[in-house]
Amino acid sequence: MKYAYYPGCSLEKTQRGYDESVREVFKALDQELIEIDDWNCCGATMYMSVKETVSLAVSARNLALAERMGLDILAPCSSCFTTLSKTNRILNQIPEMHRDVNEALAEGGLSYSGKVRVRHPLDILMNDIGLETVRAKFKRNLNGLKIAPYYGCQIVRPDKTFDDRENPMLLDRLFRACGGEPVYFPMKVRCCGGMLMTTFEETALKLNKELLECAMDNGADVMVTTCPLCHFNLEAYQGKINNFYKTKFNVPVMYFTQLLGIALGLPAKGLGLDSSFIPLGEKINSLAEAHYA
Repeated sequence: MKYAYYPGCSLEKTQRGYDESVREVFKALDQELIEIDDWNCCGATMYMSVKETVSLAVSARNLALAERMGLDILAPCSSCFTTLSKTNRILNQIPEMHRDVNEALAEGGLSYSGKVRVRHPLDILMNDIGLETVRAKFKRNLNGLKIAPYYGCQIVRPDKTFDDRENPMLLDRLFRACGGEPVYFPMKVRCCGGMLMTTFEETALKLNKELLECAMDNGADVMVTTCPLCHFNLEAYQGKINNFYKTKFNVPVMYFTQLLGIALGLPAKGLGLDSSFIPLGEKINSLAEAHYA
């Protein structure tokens, strides 16, 4: 299958490990990702608070480019996935808004009819490619690695339909099939605080502390995420959390595609593992057959 690949701003810059591992995993599974030419920022959440029509037009430009390619969009970033999905839904439900957005797109020689589907890589891996096909490609058993599967608050809620909204299980099923051991993690869809780190830092530190604490209390060797901002908050702020709360967190945090890439036997360098702030630890390094600590 072919997909119009939308990396988004975070994956192009600070979170290259997610971009690299998504590309490598899908290549290994014989899926073709064609990056959308001249894609632009999805608008994330800030544009919507300024002017709805502008935010929708900014986001819809990417949908129109994908539609011109004749492909559905694959969007790994949770915010991009959510924003593009929201734009798609609004334009298909409100004809007047769709008309206004198309007027804006026409200035750039584009139009959008509403036919593109916005997909998350986890959805495609589990519901299109299928677990049995993925399992057939495994090269390394994760040997009981204890995994806290952290979905975050966006990819299955409020209007997504590819997994259970309150107790999603696709990550659990995927890594159990790899030989891993998903731990009890009742905070799997709790918010990490997102951009509160830049506005209400103490609140965000508390939210991340609780997530890390839950993972450690349940014996996790690693947390896996689906979101660049969740990944950054949970990993990069562990030192500040430790200073503030007198804790001793040193929890490896990985993108789910990085750990899946290890199970598929992909070269560690191509999965972006050397960009981790927190050492991945002996168990993960031995699985990846490389050392990054």
